[in-house]
Amino acid sequence: MRLTRIGGPTVLAEFDGWRVLIDPTFDPPGRRYAFAASTSSVKTLGPAIPADELGPIDVMLVSHDHHADNLDDAGRAMLPSAGHVVTTTSGARRLALPHTHGLDIGQTVRLEADDRPALEITATPARHGPTLLKPIVGDVIGFAVRRAGESRVALWVSGDTVPHPALRTAAAEMDVDVAIVNAGGVRFGLTGPVRFTMTGAEAVSLLDVLAPRVAVAAHYDGWSHFRDGEEGVRAAVRAAPQAVRERVRWLPDGVPVDL
Repeated sequence: MRLTRIGGPTVLAEFDGWRVLIDPTFDPPGRRYAFAASTSSVKTLGPAIPADELGPIDVMLVSHDHHADNLDDAGRAMLPSAGHVVTTTSGARRLALPHTHGLDIGQTVRLEADDRPALEITATPARHGPTLLKPIVGDVIGFAVRRAGESRVALWVSGDTVPHPALRTAAAEMDVDVAIVNAGGVRFGLTGPVRFTMTGAEAVSLLDVLAPRVAVAAHYDGWSHFRDGEEGVRAAVRAAPQAVRERVRWLPDGVPVDL
């Protein structure tokens, strides 16, 4: 598998002839975006690769469509050109594109092509903050991507999530090759100590349960709402058990890395 870090949550994964783009965000930095309940964040870093230099994309995985740090204007403009878009059921209704597949947690879609093995993509548990705030924060999913007919997960994407029992149960049950885990510890001034994504320490704890062959951190920089950030993730990895440390790979910006 080849991964290219583009910025924020956006990673290009290439394997078995498939080109899969995760949470496309390609707007330039500097703009403030509004989120739910009067919260907002400024994008501080632009994409390492412009959208028009990526080439054709077979699948775009959109963990949720309603926050600009996971799907911004330039990323949204790319959706019609993808072969498939996979997102939440509610997101598919909002996007209203004919090639969009909406999934609830636990549901699977099979994607086929004449010249490559079929893929099965299953929505995995994600919760973008405390349970009581779900009506405000909205639906989010992760993705388990398998070669059709195989039980092993070739690629798992956590999506934006905090730790919760369903996530840990799913992590314990999956056999994962490559995991992309969103961290950064998102908090807002208006919501005080409440977090909306995992800290580095929480991501490390999850990886200890998941035990993938390779783990990659994502979505920990490039926005003003990260409180743990890159240093928090790196510090947590340095303090992690050796079995976790040996699995983590840090991707350079814009450079394809073969795993």
